[in-house]
Amino acid sequence: MTEDRQAGFAAVIGAPNAGKSTLVNALVGQKVAIVSPKAQTTRARLMGIAIHGEAQILLVDTPGIFAPRRRLDRAMVAAAWTGAEDADLILLVIDASEAVKSSIERITAGLENRHHPLFLALNKIDLVNKPDLLALSADLTARLDPDKVFMISATTGDGVPDLKQALACAMPPGPWLYPEDEVSNATDRMIAAELTREQIVNQLHQEMPYSTAIETETWEDRPDGSTAIRQQILVERDSQKAIVIGKGGRRLKEIGAAAREEIAQHLGRQVHLFLHVKVNPRWDEDRGLYREIGLEWAD
Repeated sequence: MTEDRQAGFAAVIGAPNAGKSTLVNALVGQKVAIVSPKAQTTRARLMGIAIHGEAQILLVDTPGIFAPRRRLDRAMVAAAWTGAEDADLILLVIDASEAVKSSIERITAGLENRHHPLFLALNKIDLVNKPDLLALSADLTARLDPDKVFMISATTGDGVPDLKQALACAMPPGPWLYPEDEVSNATDRMIAAELTREQIVNQLHQEMPYSTAIETETWEDRPDGSTAIRQQILVERDSQKAIVIGKGGRRLKEIGAAAREEIAQHLGRQVHLFLHVKVNPRWDEDRGLYREIGLEWAD
């Protein structure tokens, strides 16, 4: 019954690499956010849409909160805090396998004057022994006074159903804000760019910093039902361009093949993906690119 429905926003915040995107994907039930073991992979506020019973949970997957050094960093951190301010509920994800570091201290300080319910999810519990987990839970509970605490593993799914049930119950009453079959608010164009960036991060995380960007130059839906996409990979230096291309162009081909497969799976049709690499030392000063990846310009 539509009159019994609930819908609301839950901002998923935390330090870089806490497992926020993995958790959003687990709650939605399919991949809507790119995942990498490298920190600061998520850049924009990307929303995953989870349904549980009569509740629609709009999960805002925010960039990790860290000490910003440049404009892109400031835009990412601002996106995270704005996501928290705009939400009905804050879901703070903590990597339980790590000690409490300065990044956690920064987040707890930022949440001191919150006006929203707070759920605390201690993630990666499969990597922690029980006494340490209980001590961490007690410490953070004393600091933050959360409404609920969950011990989960987003990777294995342990504890995720209980968290999803609690999120559903916490959503305010009201009609659903998105159609039942939608799982994200991101456009196909944005997701395609993110899927290519995911391959760069995962294939080159030992050699490359996270400071690359993908710009979609053209998108053509062809009469035969396939889609042709031309993307530009932006890097800051010639040495980075050489790494992305690889010997004889091998690495770029591997990135393109893997990204094409992921994009085709997302779109449900054949994809022709054309990639090239461009050096632009100041790509992170391009206002248009910020709009394309869903970030606000940060002064």
